[in-house]
Amino acid sequence: MIRTHTCGELRKSNLDQEVRLAGWVNSWRDHGGLVFIDLRDRYGLTQVVFSPRTDAKLHDLARTLRSEYVVAVRGKVAARPEGTVNPSMPTGEIEIAADDLEIQNKAETPAIDMAAEDSIATAQRMEWRVLDLRRPVVQQRLIFRHKVARIMRRYFDSLDFVDVETPFLAKSTPEGARDFLVPCRLNPGTFFALPQSPQLFKQLLMVAGFDRYYQIVRCFRDEDLRAQRQPEFTQLDVEMSFIGMEDIIGIIEGMMALIFKETLGLELSLPIQRMTYREAMDKYGCDAPDIRYGMNLCDVSDIAKRTTFRVFTSAIESGGVIKGFNAKGFGDLSRKDIDNLQTDIAGIGAKGLAWLKYGDEGLASPIRKFFSDDLAAELATRMNAQKGDLLLFVADEPKIANTCLSFLRTTLARSREGIIPKGIFKLTWVVDFPLVEWNKDEKRWDSVHHPFTAPHPDDVGLIETDPGNARSLGYDLVMNGVELGGGSIRMHRREMQEKVFNLLGISPERARDRFGFLLKNLEYGAPPHGGIAFGLDRMVAMLQGADDIREVIAFPKNQKAACPLTGAPSVVEPKQLRELHIKLADET
Repeated sequence: MIRTHTCGELRKSNLDQEVRLAGWVNSWRDHGGLVFIDLRDRYGLTQVVFSPRTDAKLHDLARTLRSEYVVAVRGKVAARPEGTVNPSMPTGEIEIAADDLEIQNKAETPAIDMAAEDSIATAQRMEWRVLDLRRPVVQQRLIFRHKVARIMRRYFDSLDFVDVETPFLAKSTPEGARDFLVPCRLNPGTFFALPQSPQLFKQLLMVAGFDRYYQIVRCFRDEDLRAQRQPEFTQLDVEMSFIGMEDIIGIIEGMMALIFKETLGLELSLPIQRMTYREAMDKYGCDAPDIRYGMNLCDVSDIAKRTTFRVFTSAIESGGVIKGFNAKGFGDLSRKDIDNLQTDIAGIGAKGLAWLKYGDEGLASPIRKFFSDDLAAELATRMNAQKGDLLLFVADEPKIANTCLSFLRTTLARSREGIIPKGIFKLTWVVDFPLVEWNKDEKRWDSVHHPFTAPHPDDVGLIETDPGNARSLGYDLVMNGVELGGGSIRMHRREMQEKVFNLLGISPERARDRFGFLLKNLEYGAPPHGGIAFGLDRMVAMLQGADDIREVIAFPKNQKAACPLTGAPSVVEPKQLRELHIKLADET
């Protein structure tokens, strides 16, 4: 046996025991007479001391050790001398008096600083990811992820859910993000698609009689990357039969409470609050609101239309709105700062940004002259303006106004300490989503969730007469302004599914080609069913306080969807391409 204990478990209760430890040299110190190393494995650190009085040759060998050498030591557990106890280490009251040492492998000088917390450049960490994963701070994030996944599995197992694997090689149904395609050698000219989610398969499992399904599954999307996106990611997938929205919400709330309690030691207050999609858009401008702080949006169209400011009145006449919010305490922003904010939102569709500051003499700005004193006072009251505040407004169609103001609200809140409370998790369910939204560029209706989301029973009649006001049975769980998971009750009758496909401009021929296997099986006793999916990477990152999901993924991709560690993606041999009947575009 190479080791009898790990480097994190020995205590004073183990004094005088003969032990064997193995791991990596975390640090090495030569104090002249004595050599000390901190030996590390994923369980912790233990100090080992080599004395020339015990064994001169062993002491000389210990002097050759360097950082990240792999070693095994044998010795007795001893109490650290008075004054040398390290209270910051769980093993800080003891040390190992070594009487044997084996260097199992030497190591080059590490390419990254193994003792650093998070100050290493991301590109360097990804290139040397194996060494990066050896660092305790990174290991703890992945161990935390393991605990969350273990809790999920235990929880759903206790509720009689069945873990069923679904195919990775599937049919391309390009209704969402871009698919990753896999050529099929045995069927030249055809392609599999890596699944963006197991959506259709889990619905088919409901038809098959597996009334409670879950899976922690790998998914794939070929899309532009950012902090919360990776080309391959992991989600918790859940589906149930003979249930309604309340059943799913109740089960998920139980899961979340268990995760919070067992990983963070926090009691999650249940039931989790809810808000409608309309309330979220009205108050926060987005369907994933951060409710940890104020600066809520305010519709002031009724006040604005009584001003002489043509930017406002013209927008209202064109069917738009005047919305804004009170950026509390931001009255010290310079004109240049405000111009920079205007430039930022111009990139997401805003035509301009109006503003008013509340100073010693009330509201002031270049647009103040368009407001009567009474209107200015009414506006200040409506928005609870006080000295030092900055009022920001966007005049545009509701979608653009909401998008821009939501961006500004978040940007300003993150720009100063103290606005967003740290270490606090605020959750809310968002319900009553629209079934569809109008795509003005392509002149058609798009699904807000996906084309399998059922309409609200009270709004079925609106599908043909007023689809824009039809609600769906969709629901999202949002935490701190980020969607953790989303789901819906599905359409289990073929005629309703075809009606929604027709609304979305999916012809019967196209529906049969892409979703025929689903439609066919809906005719064979499909039960009422619904489910939800959670981004596991995103949830774990947020619970760990990490801003980037790459922090909780063992081998992530960079912003170009490449792996600096392995060099993937890479050029393949021409023979492989010929076998797949693929010819590159630049080949002559």
